[in-house]
Amino acid sequence: MEFKIATFNANSIRSRMEIILGWLDRYQPDVLCVQETKVQDVEYPKAPFIEKGYACAFKGEKKYNGVAILSRHPLKMVLSGLDEEPKDPARLIRADIGDITVVTTYIPQGQDPLSDKFAYKLQWFDRLARYFESHFSPSDRVIWLGDMNVAMEDKDVYDPIGLRGHVCFCPEVQQSLSKIVQWGWTDLFRKHCPDAGQYTFWDYRMNALRRNLGWRLDYIFATQPLADCCSACRIDKEPRTAESPSDHTFLIADIDI
Repeated sequence: MEFKIATFNANSIRSRMEIILGWLDRYQPDVLCVQETKVQDVEYPKAPFIEKGYACAFKGEKKYNGVAILSRHPLKMVLSGLDEEPKDPARLIRADIGDITVVTTYIPQGQDPLSDKFAYKLQWFDRLARYFESHFSPSDRVIWLGDMNVAMEDKDVYDPIGLRGHVCFCPEVQQSLSKIVQWGWTDLFRKHCPDAGQYTFWDYRMNALRRNLGWRLDYIFATQPLADCCSACRIDKEPRTAESPSDHTFLIADIDI
């Protein structure tokens, strides 16, 4: 059985409903995780997804952050937030889908290397590492996906020399994410697509999309039992060319379970 799972930073789910619903119709994934939904729970637009057969789990806040899981299968054990305060429930949500646990995160961006927000980003990675260590084992069937706000390697950005030191492309955040990955995660996209120049984010400015001035900020990680079963992982760039798009696009993986 093929299990198709995807991630997408919507940069406002209500603003991207046409794009998301059309994408669901075309690809019919089992699961789509969405970040930066920017809507409080009482206003979450769940009806169109339910009509298409998707159960919804979400945690959001007005104008900022927000995470969601859309699933064609029942969602169980839905939990949001980290274990420690501030729990940031609108940045992490998890659910059990069959015998697989799906965790989606929207990692803080960091703003400026000298700011408190950058220090908070590094703390967030440390706390997330403890979260995974306390809740899971590398032998469990877990998928972790979302906008990590980190480009891990030079080939993950269009200008590694000029962008070095950015809050999403500097040794501190790369080491923080690497530490988590070493616990037992496999980067599914890099497993199948080793080449440079493949991105999930393009700024709205500088004609970035047309010039392919991109960043790879969105990831699908899996523990070994699921990584071994992953047959493909790819970026769908087409939604970024749509009218009124997000500045991110969809990343999708196929897993044989």
